[in-house]
Amino acid sequence: MTRKIRWGILSTANIGLRRVVPAIQQANNSEVVAVASRSLDKAHKFAADSGIPTAYGSYEALLADPNVDAIYNPLPNSEHAVWSIRCAEAGKPVLCEKPLASDAAEAQAMVDAFTSRGILFAEGFMYRFHPQTVQVKQMVESGAVGQMIALNASFTFALWNDNNIRLDAALAGGGLMDVGCYCISAMRLMTGQEPVAGKALAHVGASGVDEWLSAVLEFPNGAIGHFDCGVRAQRTHTYEIRGTKGRILVEQAFVPEPHEQPLVRWWHDDQYEVITMPAANQYTLMIEDFADSLLNNRPPRYAGQDGVANMQVIDRLLADARR
Repeated sequence: MTRKIRWGILSTANIGLRRVVPAIQQANNSEVVAVASRSLDKAHKFAADSGIPTAYGSYEALLADPNVDAIYNPLPNSEHAVWSIRCAEAGKPVLCEKPLASDAAEAQAMVDAFTSRGILFAEGFMYRFHPQTVQVKQMVESGAVGQMIALNASFTFALWNDNNIRLDAALAGGGLMDVGCYCISAMRLMTGQEPVAGKALAHVGASGVDEWLSAVLEFPNGAIGHFDCGVRAQRTHTYEIRGTKGRILVEQAFVPEPHEQPLVRWWHDDQYEVITMPAANQYTLMIEDFADSLLNNRPPRYAGQDGVANMQVIDRLLADARR
């Protein structure tokens, strides 16, 4: 295998064009060598726009390319499982866009397909690699808030195009799947625990998916987490952690731009501090971690099984909201 991981992009999804391909091209241990679409014309245009040397008119052709070391899968949620498993069968490691699958059963089947073959697999939750997430996790573990009492999170944006795939129930769309998954992930990450109970209320639109949703989670350490998410409200992406000795507020929690220096606000012992975090491309950091795992034969920072656990919480909340 080369000292740079050669990536193939499975589909011409916009997230790949705007975020992931540029991030791979900036990584010190990666390069993009091919892209595939069910339309060869679309693949050629994507390749031309992104500076990718090879374009394929089928996903199967990409998987058969011996010059591709790893696959990034940004397909619709409903297709994550089938094509990730096809990649495993072809011997290709996969970094799969979040959320991992349509439900936890699919997610577990994906993880099992890679684990049984000894092939690397991970979920693309890029926010976890940003320096501010790393810093806040370290602060919490060092006692910066004392005993954790409450967590609050919110991730919403306004989507008014009714033809967007995020509003397509057949493609496993919805606010919880698209952005609420971040809130769940952050709470699980910061507590280091899996919730033992959860309740949710949702507004389901004509699309048949939850367009906005609020939920409460209970964790074994006694902390209570609340979050709201949705695809019809003004944009926000934030979380807060409060405890017996302090409070941490992360205002640009999940999708800070690469040039931005997000702020972490910390109240403790009658003091108030503002910590300015360095600018970083969190997608590039995620890509570099996955590529380094391949190059050095080590596990990724976050195992694929973590994505299954996140999907289990999503399943629980969606089931409760639809009762």
